[in-house]
Amino acid sequence: MGYQNISASVSDTDRQEMKAALRVIEKKLAFLITLSPAERRALLKMGDKSLAFVNNSLAAGQDNPDILPASFDLEEFERDYQLIIALSEVLRGLRQLTEQVDDTLMAVSSEAMRSSLTVYDYVKTAAKTRPGLKALAEQLGERFKAIRGRTAKAKDAV
Repeated sequence: MGYQNISASVSDTDRQEMKAALRVIEKKLAFLITLSPAERRALLKMGDKSLAFVNNSLAAGQDNPDILPASFDLEEFERDYQLIIALSEVLRGLRQLTEQVDDTLMAVSSEAMRSSLTVYDYVKTAAKTRPGLKALAEQLGERFKAIRGRTAKAKDAV
């Protein structure tokens, strides 16, 4: 089923519980790091096809530990591999959740903007006959001009 009008709310309690759940995830992943752009560029990258290479290399090392130098930490290699598997699973779930939150936020924001434009139209009309609404209509109008300008620029870019 396609997108329908969103009519939902999140209670303060639920919001606090979700923030607490995120903090639990952060605590469980206390070893996470932040790389600089330069560090990211310098690192070897591993995609899905490379995962098979790493898996096969680990198996080769485990099956033939005598060919590796004594300084090579095979247990650390296996821990790295297992961490890759675990973090990949977590990341897939987080990406899916992030995409859903982002799509929902975009849709509900659009709904709120559409409602705001309707209110603005009513305020503009009422300001012609009702004292005290002219300043409000002008204030809303300034923001509407900025929004309309960005929308026009976006359409021109397409």
